[in-house]
Amino acid sequence: MLVGILFIWLVTAFGLWIVTLVVPGVTARSTGSLLLAALVLGLVNAFIRPLLWLLTLPLTVLTFGLFALVINAFTLWFTGAVVNGFEVRDFASALLAALVMALLGLAGFILLQWLMMGEVHWMYMTGRQGVYL
Repeated sequence: MLVGILFIWLVTAFGLWIVTLVVPGVTARSTGSLLLAALVLGLVNAFIRPLLWLLTLPLTVLTFGLFALVINAFTLWFTGAVVNGFEVRDFASALLAALVMALLGLAGFILLQWLMMGEVHWMYMTGRQGVYL
């Protein structure tokens, strides 16, 4: 489990690094600030984003899920405000960064499917037994 968390953290940091190369309004001073930004973004996504999803659910449904990009942009913008050395200039940059992160996630999922030859099994835990999807 710890290896999985570390892997997701490093993949997030790699995605943020790609974002700093592609999006002009997002910068990172060092690798340490990228790693810290990935950690903060992971914590924000774990604890704050579910509340934002719940509060904005009607708007997300009304926009056919596109408001999810605004929520992700807000989490990136918040991370830039909290982490010293990781800067998101404005909300438009955060929105573009959220779009790039979403496309990177999609590309990663497709790559994972390809590498596993279509045999990706998602599992979630219910009590003591795992349920495969």
